[in-house]
Amino acid sequence: MDQLTISGKPVISGSAKGIALVSSEPLSFWGGYDWKSGEITDRRHPLSGLNAKGKILAIPFTRGSSTTTAVLLEAIRAETAPSGIITTGTDFFFALASVVADELYTKSLPLVAVSESDFGRLQTGDQIEINDDGTITVQR
Repeated sequence: MDQLTISGKPVISGSAKGIALVSSEPLSFWGGYDWKSGEITDRRHPLSGLNAKGKILAIPFTRGSSTTTAVLLEAIRAETAPSGIITTGTDFFFALASVVADELYTKSLPLVAVSESDFGRLQTGDQIEINDDGTITVQR
């Protein structure tokens, strides 16, 4: 097994482990993510039909509006959210959902921003561990 370590910026600190779902395409959670099941429902998205529940979702950023926050917040409450999210920058919609979930439900969602070049090294199926300091360990 190959191991790769990536230094990221923890937008929302936390730790998480899971299998990676990776796409270079942004995702709209409004109409693109089923908070009841964790399925990615945007039929035009490369991850369409896959389930992100308990996975590490790696997408560059969200597409759409602030409703992403509401959908992700509901998924966190329902325990159908990814276990962590990796992006290429600070995504305020994801961050707000995590902060509010921590306040309301005592459940937060780690969010780490990495460089575009490091993001390009991630692959669907990688085993990923996110650490509190933003370090990401990838095994394939």
